[in-house]
Amino acid sequence: MKKVCVFCGSSAGNGEAYKTMAKQMGKTLTSNDLGLVYGGASIGVMGTMADEVLGDGGEVWGVMPKSLVEWEVAHSALTKFEVVDSMHVRKQIMYDWSDAFVAMPGGFGTLDELCEILTWAQLEYHQKPCFLLNFNGFFDHLVKHFEHINKEGFLSDEHLKLITIVDSFEELEVALNNCFA
Repeated sequence: MKKVCVFCGSSAGNGEAYKTMAKQMGKTLTSNDLGLVYGGASIGVMGTMADEVLGDGGEVWGVMPKSLVEWEVAHSALTKFEVVDSMHVRKQIMYDWSDAFVAMPGGFGTLDELCEILTWAQLEYHQKPCFLLNFNGFFDHLVKHFEHINKEGFLSDEHLKLITIVDSFEELEVALNNCFA
């Protein structure tokens, strides 16, 4: 089974749209027989997405540093759950377990994970596909900033292409199916 690492918020965000988004991500994974790798929380976007995958009979792998187990409320019903010593180890294990990466709305942690995995791709540590789900335009400013970094000469055209921006679950599903074909 191919596994997709999803970077997203342990917060629920404002409004029901993000809960709906999390459920749709879960359905997208299970309907394409893809496993979920994520940060292991039972709350927020993370928890809703994991619950959807598990409820649809899918498999979910979570990784969480000891310091966050109580704070992010570790999910107790995952296929596999690993408690680690640091965020660095968390990101390495999530990378090791995954065949592709998707960033969805979230906060600093989501941005940290996205930028680190893109940096690893830029340094040719991996060639795994990386996607940004620009749900309801959430990442419009970030995408413009990436383009600005490119325009100002700090990111080559080649490296800008390391991330595929998708605006809908339909686009994401096609992109994931193409990369795993």
